Parts: sequence; structure tokens; C-alpha cells
Amino acid sequence: MLLRALNLSRRCFCSHGGHDIASAIAELNKEMESVFGEPSSTSHSSSISKDFMAQEHQFVSPKMGGSGLGLTHVGSKGEAQMVDVTPKESTKRAATASCKVILGKKVFDLVSANQMAKGDVLSVAKIAGINGAKQTSSLIPLCHNIILTHVCVDLTLNPNDFSVDIVGEAASTGKTGVEMEALTAVSIAGLTVYDMCKAASKDIQITGIQLEHKTGGKSGDWTRKE
Repeated sequence: MLLRALNLSRRCFCSHGGHDIASAIAELNKEMESVFGEPSSTSHSSSISKDFMAQEHQFVSPKMGGSGLGLTHVGSKGEAQMVDVTPKESTKRAATASCKVILGKKVFDLVSANQMAKGDVLSVAKIAGINGAKQTSSLIPLCHNIILTHVCVDLTLNPNDFSVDIVGEAASTGKTGVEMEALTAVSIAGLTVYDMCKAASKDIQITGIQLEHKTGGKSGDWTRKE
């Protein structure tokens, strides 16, 4: 009898649907009662069933709360998906992102004097950032391959904290935003600064990668609050 109950429990947890799991738990409770002679707690089994149903619902409906917002890259069964933008109208879209690379005084002085062994740090990082924006869909798997109409990456030496402040802008006329392109631009530029300077110091930090501003699209304009 015990072996029979164990076999039933295996079938229970191999079920895929919330309703099937709840039914299997109820059947297992009856079987355990016949084996051990003790009725299971109704409230406890009911709680377990509700927990399984709640978990199942999370995958069926990835929406968050009642705001109508959700994870658009998550399908109805919890799988990753690329968003279908076919029905959307093309509009002008733009985004600005930023990040900071903290060099430390020693490296900052070398970069300021253009004495790094690999060459002009800021110029190389600028080109790398622009190129990175154009490669965003290759780097981020669920991003759309969009046509950019403008990319700009500016790097400024900041003597107050011995850092490089990086600002990236991207623009396009299309069916999806360019936030990821702007964020990728500053990220790749920051990584390039690190690569150009890592021989002089391993303490360099890339921090504060964030979206600053975006325009266009269904969600409208947005600006980060200070």
C-alpha cells in the first residue's frame, strides 16, 4: 500500500495543469488516509491546492496588478517572446542614456594627458559607443533590428571625482523605441574606456548606467526625476 501511495505522489507532481495538480493532491490525501488511517487536514490540502493554482495563474497571466502594464517579452505560458510590433504606427522616437566611469586620479591624469598606451581613450570609446548602438539587436536577443537615424555619444572628463561622464543619444522613426540603443551606446563606451585603461588600474568602476529621457511611442515622453 505504501508503494502504491508513493507511485501516486509521483503522478501528482508530474501533472502540468493547476486543476490536475489539485485533483491529484485530493486523490493522494484519500490514499494516504487508507494507508495510515489518519484523515489529512482539509484546510491544509486546500491551502496547497490554492498555492499551486496561484503559481499556475502567474504563468497564464503575466500582467502586473490592474494597471494594464506587464512584461511584454513574456508569453501567455511564461516563455520568452519577441514583441510583435506589426500593428503599431511609425512615429519619431528618441532616447538619452548616461553612465559614469570612475578612473581614479592616476588613470584620470593619464587619460587627460592622452598618455595611455592604447591611444586616445575618449575618441576610441566614442566610436565604440556609436557602433554598439547599431549592434543592439545582435547583443540583446529580443530587441528589434531597427533603422537608426541618429546616434551621438559624448564623453567628458570630470575632475571633481576623476571620472568620465558618458551621455548617449539615439533616434529613429519606427514602431519601437530606442531606449535600448541609447543604453547600449553608453554601456559599450564605458566598457571601452575600461579596456583602454585597465593596464594602468584594476580599480576602475563603471556605474550609473540609466535612461535619462525618452520621447515618442504609445507611452509618450518620460524624463528621469532628480
